[in-house]
Amino acid sequence: MATSQPPIRLTSHKNFVYRLVFSALTGRTVHISQIRPSSPTNPGLAQHEISFLRLLEAVTNGSQMEISYTGTIIVFKPGLITGSGSGAGASSGGVIRHEIPAGCTRGVSYFLIPLCLMAPFSKAPMKVLFTGPGVITSSTPTGDMSVDSVRTAILPLFNQFGIFNNIELRVLKRSNPGPNGRGGGGEVQLVFGHQVRLPKTLHLMNAGRIKRVRGVAYSVGVSASNNARMIDTCRGVLNPLVPDTYIFSDVSSAPLVPANDRNNPSAKKKIGLGFGLSLVAESSTGCLFSADVACPPSGGQPPEDIGKQCAYQLLETISKGGCVAPAAFATMIGLMTMGSEDVGRIQVGRDIVGDESSIQLARDLVKFGAPGWGLRDASDDSGDVIISIVGRGIGNVGRKVA
Repeated sequence: MATSQPPIRLTSHKNFVYRLVFSALTGRTVHISQIRPSSPTNPGLAQHEISFLRLLEAVTNGSQMEISYTGTIIVFKPGLITGSGSGAGASSGGVIRHEIPAGCTRGVSYFLIPLCLMAPFSKAPMKVLFTGPGVITSSTPTGDMSVDSVRTAILPLFNQFGIFNNIELRVLKRSNPGPNGRGGGGEVQLVFGHQVRLPKTLHLMNAGRIKRVRGVAYSVGVSASNNARMIDTCRGVLNPLVPDTYIFSDVSSAPLVPANDRNNPSAKKKIGLGFGLSLVAESSTGCLFSADVACPPSGGQPPEDIGKQCAYQLLETISKGGCVAPAAFATMIGLMTMGSEDVGRIQVGRDIVGDESSIQLARDLVKFGAPGWGLRDASDDSGDVIISIVGRGIGNVGRKVA
């Protein structure tokens, strides 16, 4: 009789979502302890982490989770990734409706990027509608990128792994962070309909030169002149460097959420007002670099500062070198690790490899049974590092072999 493998034991809340995603992909039970044990006010799992657990339960079938009384320990036993076919949250039309609570301080990209990493390995297409008073579509002070950057800088990267059909991300309602950075009332729909047996082996070692810059300036419930002022300042910085710069302007009304007024239960209030800018630079070899800046929830920052800050942030991201931006690093490495049992190579900037989150990702992957990375200096004078990764050949156990 086959014995079940012991759970993988990890500590702290860092890299929480990717640990759960790799647990679901590899089928290994994970035991995470010491989740904010010393926090005097909010020990244990945060609201956005509990919401992600609910989302994971909806897109899988047979997953089990045990959370301690204080919330500082969780044991997650993964099930089969079913997508929107027969998961617990599938509704009529095969769309999973995931509601994010009002107190959430993380952008919806916190949920989207790990979900997109799982989607190619699901049994059925992944169709998820993010709704509720806590959905923030812009970038956030906590470091999340905007939905526009996910759509233009993360999803196109799946092409390099042979995943390119029926992938769409729709922004139905825009929103910025509300008061104190909590909630926004937006609405986003993800359709990921391309499931593969195994991602292709990737060899990406030529960053090329930047040939175009595209972007989206958005205003929610405020004057459209904010967009024009952000675009004008941003183009003033980027035009001398990249003449092919085009920034789209999107103006929308503020979303309405329940006001929780005792005297008038049907009353609603506007939330998520603000403006921001998302930029993506594309190189001649298809590498993508992104930058995101939004006005702070407290306000008081003119649009000109946002435009200039976003332009310089994009230039800083490009200057780090390599073929992958810091925001897309975990997605690229995750797909390479889960791919066919062959050696894939990718050139990455030295600062990105040395980042704390990148080192933590490497340690976690080793715990889940992936071989260690091979590191060597790039042959050119860029000072970059080439990472060699042997794929685990996990593949898609739910997909029927044609």
